[in-house]
Amino acid sequence: MLVADRLTRKYGDFLAVSDVSFSIAQGEIVGLLGPNGAGKTTIMKMMTGFLEPTSGQILIDGVNIEEARAATQAKIGYLPENCPVYPEMTVLDYLDYAAALRNMPEADRGLAIARAIDATALHEKAGEPISSLSRGLRQRAGVAQAILHAPRIVILDEPTNGLDPSQIRQMRALIKRLAETATVIVSTHILQEVQAVCDRAIIINRGSLMYDAPLSELGGGGKLAISTSLRYDTLQKVLGGLGTISTVEDASTDTHSFELTIDQASKPADSANLNKAAADVSRRIIEAGGELFALSPARNDLDQIFAEISAGTAKKLLNENNQTPSDSTKEPVNV
Repeated sequence: MLVADRLTRKYGDFLAVSDVSFSIAQGEIVGLLGPNGAGKTTIMKMMTGFLEPTSGQILIDGVNIEEARAATQAKIGYLPENCPVYPEMTVLDYLDYAAALRNMPEADRGLAIARAIDATALHEKAGEPISSLSRGLRQRAGVAQAILHAPRIVILDEPTNGLDPSQIRQMRALIKRLAETATVIVSTHILQEVQAVCDRAIIINRGSLMYDAPLSELGGGGKLAISTSLRYDTLQKVLGGLGTISTVEDASTDTHSFELTIDQASKPADSANLNKAAADVSRRIIEAGGELFALSPARNDLDQIFAEISAGTAKKLLNENNQTPSDSTKEPVNV
């Protein structure tokens, strides 16, 4: 559906985006994350054809946007961070004006406007001046403009910025409805928004792509989190030769906390193998006279991944597995 192929963008000597590649399928809701100044808005402007890449290309349905700009842009709906509405216009007038800018035939505008108002639940405010609307309703009017022409790709830049909790819930519900007929890309620095509505997260930092994986993969990646009275060296010896465990890693946050990697031959995605490994580990620790405080499948966390990437302590994770390497005080040790 949409492919970003080695996107690079320079502003003079400043490298804003560096060799970024990803693809997004039809119907996905993708969160484009990153700290302020990471390059998210530059990437979105290139995706919409508003800004040309210094090198690389954007493909929409296999067509380079630079080679067929009008045709590919017609498939895209875009809501910038600063919602571009005209406060003196009514919602209906604004949408009619947006339809005219898109060269929609007058005969088709009425139905298109009605559908956009219905999708954004703006019926009661359709005849009101935009200046009289709350911020949340203005955001909805901006979304109505973005979906007026039934685009196949909807790009929303900070759609919940400045909204109250009730308006945020309404915007999340709207995004999910949009995904029923379109691919939705949500740019934000608010992790809760990505976790609430997105299928997948792409994280940009300092212009580079650092993370690209489905949120469903934020599990432990075949690891067990364990807390025990045994020290690191002792635990390593106790679990030595245990076929279901390949490495012991110090979690570094607590002298009693560790992560154990399930041997790849044990098919870690299979919960039965995780259970078998957990039983083996608990038995070994008890036999060694140690105390077992906690034992569970390890969980990776988007907040943790984002923090490590922002701090520069994480390595790239691009659809390879569901673990971002941690900045541990000890290297994982094979057992």
